[in-house]
Amino acid sequence: MLRKTKGLFLVVISCFLITSCDSDAIFDQYKSVPNQWHKDSIVSFNFKAPDTIQNYNLYVNLRNTDAYKFSNLFLIVELNYPNGKAVKDTLEYKMAAPNGELLGTGFSDLKENKLWFRGYKEPFKFNEEGDYSVAIQHAMRNNGDVDGVENLQGITDIGFRVEQAQK
Repeated sequence: MLRKTKGLFLVVISCFLITSCDSDAIFDQYKSVPNQWHKDSIVSFNFKAPDTIQNYNLYVNLRNTDAYKFSNLFLIVELNYPNGKAVKDTLEYKMAAPNGELLGTGFSDLKENKLWFRGYKEPFKFNEEGDYSVAIQHAMRNNGDVDGVENLQGITDIGFRVEQAQK
């Protein structure tokens, strides 16, 4: 038990040091998922547009454990603009290699995934000044099932990140 606690402490300290030295991050926040992520549970983040001139990259960040049993992840992500416009996407992310090994970074059974949301195909600009919000919900299903997975296990934290794009 002491070994696991010491390992978790080192992971937390490493993440803190890595993120504290990150000058590209404009917004970077996580919210914890208690035990399981219910299919109706929406995780929301609110942030202010940094400017309307620069290009930005937007990411959904996830932390998961080896209790995550799927090779992919489907998310519904909605970006709400200050003046009422909303853009909703259903996105699929690869979460495991063909051999079943979970993707992401991390030294223990806790993996961190930085998943593209906006800015990867074409530059993303905040074209409206003001307050934005992002809502994230899982849309996982077992093969052959019509109904979604009610409680998704293995996801511990959901985050959202805005960084200034490299020129």
